[in-house]
Amino acid sequence: MTVTVTGQELTASPICAATEERNVFAQGIPSARPGPGASFLNAFLATALGRCWHILVFYGAWATLISVLNNQGHILHIQPTLLTVLGTVLGFVIAYRTTSAFERYNEGRRLWSQIVFASRTFACLVWFHVPDPEGKDTAETSELKARAMVEKKSTINLLEAFAVSVKHYLRGEDGIYYKDLYYLVKFLPAYALPPGRPLSTDRSDTELELSSPTRPSETSDLIHHRMSTSRQHVTLPMPITSPTRSGYTRSRSSEATVTFSRSSTTLLDDNRKRSVIPTDQEPYLLPASMPPRYTIFDLFPFSLLVGFIYDSGRSVDGRKAARIRMKTAVSHNLPLELTFYLSSYIASLQRRGLGDPPTYGALFTALQQLGDSLAGLERVLTTPVPFSYSIHLWLVTIVYCLALPLQIWEPLSWGTIPATVAVSFIFFGFLVAGEEIENPFGYDKNDLNLDHFTSKIIRNELKAITSAPPPDPAKWAFVPENNLVFSHDTDVQNRVSPDEWVNRGPDKILSSLSPPEKKPSSYHEASSIPPP
Repeated sequence: MTVTVTGQELTASPICAATEERNVFAQGIPSARPGPGASFLNAFLATALGRCWHILVFYGAWATLISVLNNQGHILHIQPTLLTVLGTVLGFVIAYRTTSAFERYNEGRRLWSQIVFASRTFACLVWFHVPDPEGKDTAETSELKARAMVEKKSTINLLEAFAVSVKHYLRGEDGIYYKDLYYLVKFLPAYALPPGRPLSTDRSDTELELSSPTRPSETSDLIHHRMSTSRQHVTLPMPITSPTRSGYTRSRSSEATVTFSRSSTTLLDDNRKRSVIPTDQEPYLLPASMPPRYTIFDLFPFSLLVGFIYDSGRSVDGRKAARIRMKTAVSHNLPLELTFYLSSYIASLQRRGLGDPPTYGALFTALQQLGDSLAGLERVLTTPVPFSYSIHLWLVTIVYCLALPLQIWEPLSWGTIPATVAVSFIFFGFLVAGEEIENPFGYDKNDLNLDHFTSKIIRNELKAITSAPPPDPAKWAFVPENNLVFSHDTDVQNRVSPDEWVNRGPDKILSSLSPPEKKPSSYHEASSIPPP
């Protein structure tokens, strides 16, 4: 590769070409979430107005009724004492409710940042600090090095799989049959773990048995196959947040039926066979992101029926139903399972004596951060606001806004209508905004963009780390372009290559590190310098 600078043709070093190749992964990464101003509809759905407009319509009609009756001579107003006392208390309580919801939102974002940081650290340690084993001859050394690179890349791929599985796990999307997850974990036997999410009380025993992993029937009591090794026909499971689970199954049942066949490949010196879907069935894997569509059950007053329909065991579509299913879905804890495999890799390094204790300690620290992030995200997801507190706050707010037109009619007259709507929007807007952001892992407009974290940050960074061999300082530190290594901020004209500094010796290097003598900037400053 050549570079032309001021009419001269220079030959760039190989490390520069590798740097440009790695920088490809950092280009074109979009922002985490497009702004709500992208369209009027997105802006409306991203605000609290989109979730409480029907409440504002009701209170506007209520204020209009009170105003008309008072204008016709009916005395329907009371003293505003209750308005002052109760309004102050209610404002503080709603502010506390909103603050606690934002803390959960911020905690979710902090934990995802910790996953990103731990993934970077773990990948760098594996790729840079784990040495390749040495063989007795050149052929054996080459084979061992190739096997070590396969192990390293597979382990780093599990880091991406961990982040992707956490995303699906938090959204209640059970299983591994997603385009961004299946290829990363299909070769791993599954642990017989209990469900990692609270069970829904309205699910039948048969459904629980089908959705939970089966007990192993072969040599191990801890690890079993994800699917039975006998030939069987299985329909790909639908995620809990899919737009319409039953509709998808009906329309694509003939396409999504997968035939599982036996495989003779072994894993980790285990003789047990594992099953994966045939290659011709892979196009029917579910997409990485499946936001539920808006349905009539997302509109008032039909949205009030969603909870009753879901509790009765019947299927209901829409975004509100998806939010309910996210909190009650039975889900296999795949992220926890992947931490077991990452831990087994560290244990394998210890048994073979590859690496040193500080490297093992750093790997265990990064793995602990991944496990801590998973536990923290589960805590945010499965710790709801107490029902008695939430319903009491809503009842008090409803009563306060109902009494508001009766208290402000006398001073405001017909201004009671817009004033009631404005106050109702303030109070109920904070309430619905708090309910939306307290679970920031779904597909709402204000939720965290988990797809950006997994596909645009973690995946690209892990690819960048493994895109080239570990950089050798003996090469990148001594390239001719590193000609300002000992220069001061004000001395950028004196360019010396690293090889020339080596020829000058350590004494010249040490003398160049001392700060340059300060020259007098004026006649008075020069005259004040004492003679030698």
